[in-house]
Amino acid sequence: MRTAVETVGAVGAGVDPAPVPAPVPPMPPTVPIRPLRFRELLDEPFALIQAHLRAFAVLGGGALVLAVLVVLGLTGLVSHLTDGSDAGTALAVILATAAAMWLVRLVLRGTTVAIALADFHGVRYGVLDGLRAASRRAMPLLLAQIMFTLTGIGVLLLGSILVITYPLALIWLSHVRSRRFVTEPVIIAEHTGFGVGVARSKELVHGAVWSTGGLWLTQRCIFAVLAVPAFGIPFFLSDFSGTHRWAVITLLVGGFLLVVTVSEIVEATSRVLCYISRRCVREGMDIRIPGDRR
Repeated sequence: MRTAVETVGAVGAGVDPAPVPAPVPPMPPTVPIRPLRFRELLDEPFALIQAHLRAFAVLGGGALVLAVLVVLGLTGLVSHLTDGSDAGTALAVILATAAAMWLVRLVLRGTTVAIALADFHGVRYGVLDGLRAASRRAMPLLLAQIMFTLTGIGVLLLGSILVITYPLALIWLSHVRSRRFVTEPVIIAEHTGFGVGVARSKELVHGAVWSTGGLWLTQRCIFAVLAVPAFGIPFFLSDFSGTHRWAVITLLVGGFLLVVTVSEIVEATSRVLCYISRRCVREGMDIRIPGDRR
């Protein structure tokens, strides 16, 4: 009968020592940890997305399909209750799509930020890992999304009073967005609440508010260019499917939510890159002290 010592293969017990698996070294981050220039902040999100293409494809595709099904289901229910009223159906499509867009952005932003942050720690997260990491900070992320929406609506409504003031409102909004641009990465990476996350974001972005705002505006222009073919595809497919109401609704809703899904994943990875870059600039995160094991 073997003793407890023998079962683990101790030397001298007549059994070969049990092999100890070598620790798996962390993988290097996709994007180097250092201050990034403006052009790199525009380009590197796509490198980060490519490194996690499968995870982001599953995440974005799943969110897109689920959102389209929910919108069509709610629209169909309202259409049935209103006896197919055109006005009721149109209002249902608009409201259901807006709600689905808001929820899709909330889920994609938190999960994408979690996956991107893990990359900088040498860990490859899957979709479920990202969802779990984001869910642990669900309440602060929810508050951040609510304030993100309210500030956007408020600024644009004030700017739309006069047509000539709308461009100024966009510039104002870019300034507001830039100061809170890294709130979600702070919340997830540093396990903070919403208020602390906003204050920390303003501290990190200090000194680069206008360049970060320029990044946000430039991304809006890129997303607008991407939206043109995304909306052109539904009209092209309608030539084959016909102009039936539900075919057109499905194609338009799918095209719109596709643009939202892609743009949100790109923007969320940009937020993480900006967070890492600003920590390198302001806190020397990229500096390694010899002998420091942290």
